[in-house]
Amino acid sequence: MAAAALDPVSYLRATPPFHALPQPLFDAAAASLEVGYYPAGSRLARVGGEPLAHLYVIRKGAVRLERDGQLLQVLEEGETFGYTSLITRKATIDVVVEDDLLAYRLPDAEFQRLLGDAQFASHFAVGLAERLKSSLEHSAITTFQADLSRQVGDLVRRTPVWIAADATVGDAARLMRAEGVSSVLLRADPPAIATDHDFRNRVLAEGLGPDTPLARIATSPLRTTPATAPIHEAWGLALDARVHHLPVTRGGDIVGVLTSGELLRASAQGPMAVLRGVERVSTRESLAGYGRRVAEMAGALLAGGLDAAAIAGFVARLNDALVHRILRFAEADLGEPPAPYAWLALGSEGRREQTLLTDQDNALVYADEGEARRAWYEVLAERVNADLELAGFPACPGGYMARRWVGPMAEWRGRFDGWLDAPGPQALLEAAIFFDYRRVAGRLDLAPLDAVIATAVDRPVLLRFLARAALGFRPPASLLLRLRGGSTTVDLKLQGIAAVVAVARCYGLELRTEARGTLERLEAARDAGILDGDAVAAAAEGFRFLNGLRLRLQLRAVAEGRPPSNEAALAALSAMERSRLKDALRAVKTLQDRAAFHFKTDF
Repeated sequence: MAAAALDPVSYLRATPPFHALPQPLFDAAAASLEVGYYPAGSRLARVGGEPLAHLYVIRKGAVRLERDGQLLQVLEEGETFGYTSLITRKATIDVVVEDDLLAYRLPDAEFQRLLGDAQFASHFAVGLAERLKSSLEHSAITTFQADLSRQVGDLVRRTPVWIAADATVGDAARLMRAEGVSSVLLRADPPAIATDHDFRNRVLAEGLGPDTPLARIATSPLRTTPATAPIHEAWGLALDARVHHLPVTRGGDIVGVLTSGELLRASAQGPMAVLRGVERVSTRESLAGYGRRVAEMAGALLAGGLDAAAIAGFVARLNDALVHRILRFAEADLGEPPAPYAWLALGSEGRREQTLLTDQDNALVYADEGEARRAWYEVLAERVNADLELAGFPACPGGYMARRWVGPMAEWRGRFDGWLDAPGPQALLEAAIFFDYRRVAGRLDLAPLDAVIATAVDRPVLLRFLARAALGFRPPASLLLRLRGGSTTVDLKLQGIAAVVAVARCYGLELRTEARGTLERLEAARDAGILDGDAVAAAAEGFRFLNGLRLRLQLRAVAEGRPPSNEAALAALSAMERSRLKDALRAVKTLQDRAAFHFKTDF
């Protein structure tokens, strides 16, 4: 139901922090509710004057918060004010009605009584980062068939089947058939596992017989997951390790073995289901539909309570698996590569921050000795780019794709050095794209490229220019204060997300960190003592909020048959979302201010 259609009690119930109050406390608060109307221009509080005697919840209109004639903030529908006066018993800011104000008032005595509820009280005590985090945790989500925070131990249905360390393949096969399982654990030091996949790939495919020692084809050390881990973490572990059987431990003991099928059944729209679809791709024509399946998975995971960062991690793993599959098809047709190569993901995919499939950003680098066969790599790049388009990855309008960006290591080192030595506008753009690279496939050693990037810290002019470019994503000042009455949309990427990414990249280059992810780079700056913890916490939660909001809006657009966009129509946001969006944009501005000072962008 739209907020405008709610009665006062229902409206209050939907407004944080009243939404989390126990029913008896809320009923008492609702009974004491008053309604106030104040025309534009009214001054409700003055610095040094009488403190406010109520907590105000804005239903319609807006108020300005000022100090010494300087505008601090504009509060709108769904936001609260007055709590500072009620807590400190002082009027520390001017409160002026900007637009005709309709507000619900909670008397001081009732507010003080509600402060006895820890969650209610914490809403007014926590900082920006915690408010944003709370908004993510309590955002409205649809019902999902499985709770992804369930512990994997809940999925274990039987104890594991063990076999002696000196057993043969035949012994294991007979035991597995008798027990009706697809794996056995070897009592060895350390323990090992043998699965039906091992029998197919390491026994039958290699022409081995039943007398083969089981230890020869078993896998050790084990990749395990604690029983207390949530389901989504087990998914991540299985995807990273590319295993189909995952032993579950409790107190140091193995209590069961989960199969990919059991993890799959935990959610028919989870990443294991999409991975199974990728593994079953047998022709180039069957690549179509991958993008749709990823969007469905992202929607299901978001509805299940995962944040956009966790979802992006799954999308990156699945995209990697798809690229491996496509490269396998290509090499089967083209033959063995003349020399080692590496397929690189760039941009958001390189940082593992892509949720829905967006434009391709990739490159291909090969060993210098392969230059005589350059045409082979050019055909490979063209083939893979075309197959990714079939799978749902649009071509990059800027041309940042392997079909154009392919060459030997020496050529790539020259490019990287050129961007570092002459940081003009185009060089800065390309450095920002390529310095987020991540190897997806291939055996080529990329240490030479890493070594070039590590010299960025020795080019303070480059870092200053990159930081100055990061400030170019600054949201308009009006958006930091008021989301209504000015712009009707916010570009969540250009006016928020991109700024955090760009600033984090600057800190990452300065610290020579191997981390590519935005949040990991910010944490590295915090740990190194060059960025304060509060700014990092607020920026990180703001980054998560902006990505989560963008994903929700994009999934809604896909469901309605519209192309996904980075823009958020303010009128379509709830009061809580608008309030937290302002919080997030303020966190972005604070991060940019810190970066401007640290990298001396004004000099």
